[in-house]
Amino acid sequence: MTRVAHLCADPGVPAFGTKGASVHVQEIVRAFRNRGDDVALYCARAGAEVPADLGDLPVTVRALGDHDTSSTATREKAQARISRRLVESALADGAELIYERYSLFSTAIDVARRAGVPGVLEVNAPLIEEQQRHRELHDVAGAEAALVAQATAADVVVCVSAPVAAWVGRRVPGARTVIVPNGVNTDRIRPLAAHGAGDDVVVFVGTLKPWHGVQHLIRAAALARRPWRLRLIGDGPERAAIETLAAELAVEIDLRGAVPPGQIPELLSGAVCGVAPYGADDNAGQSNGQQQYFSPLKVFEYAAAGLPVVASRVGQLEQIVTHGETGLLVEPGNPAALAAAIDLLVADSAQARTWGRAGRERMRAAHSWDRVLSDTLAARPEASAAPAPRGHGVRA
Repeated sequence: MTRVAHLCADPGVPAFGTKGASVHVQEIVRAFRNRGDDVALYCARAGAEVPADLGDLPVTVRALGDHDTSSTATREKAQARISRRLVESALADGAELIYERYSLFSTAIDVARRAGVPGVLEVNAPLIEEQQRHRELHDVAGAEAALVAQATAADVVVCVSAPVAAWVGRRVPGARTVIVPNGVNTDRIRPLAAHGAGDDVVVFVGTLKPWHGVQHLIRAAALARRPWRLRLIGDGPERAAIETLAAELAVEIDLRGAVPPGQIPELLSGAVCGVAPYGADDNAGQSNGQQQYFSPLKVFEYAAAGLPVVASRVGQLEQIVTHGETGLLVEPGNPAALAAAIDLLVADSAQARTWGRAGRERMRAAHSWDRVLSDTLAARPEASAAPAPRGHGVRA
């Protein structure tokens, strides 16, 4: 048994929140627990949606609100201090391994390495470019230096996609990177009801931001040749624009807002399909001309729920969704193509169920969180000494 500290110093990611990032934190904690490890969580923001099975998880919070955040510069300095205080707490508690979700200005793994404690750095996005493009980044040099320190100190840098790994490799050529796509908990996400005739609901799950392409899905619904209803699960800055567009095009939408992860299976239940309608050039992953970098949890969850997936043919989606076997891939940013693909599944519910079953089996066989963690830890230099993982979805 290893004493593991899962560290998330990003104030934008509540560990017990409704974001996909929150789900990711929780599932990695569960995967460590499945191995028999003693896990504690150290975070900048806890959130209020604590699942029952993690109610006993030790949690240490160092909040951004405890610091001066009157400007971007002071906020960035506060983020650096938070990360240091979190890792100092973890080390004081006897942590033997630091597993950190990469956040700007954190040097926690570097601090831990200097104290003789190994670390794993999980990188989900090119945060420096994201911050520059979509928000504000004052101390660019400081953010870059922190990444170099972290990636150099880590036993392994686990990247959710090839573009993310390439980004790390360009910035830190000596980093030991491994590509491990995201996973899904097929015990938590499972089919609850089959799609029935006349109940043609199409679902989208995700934060309502421009690059998620919900505007293309609204336009697709206006072009549909068969009647189907849209259920949108999530919230975000584009909500008002989406509601306005739906009203202009006379498209009825069932907008549920952000919900706790535990409610997702019920809201996916009985749908025709799940949709990932990314555009060709409106995705955050296009920053600096790079390919889309994401490994979207929504696609894994659709498939785990037994739904065929209709997704744009971009980035890693071509490796997750097999066209004509687990769903359909369409030209990105093309509402007509999106509408045609969804119409096909509405018209042929038997085919939709067949592809949905195939997708779920693939998730169970190849994309459990236990396997994600196993593949991550196997890339560490000390992997031969690590305990064998146990539990659902681990390769024999």
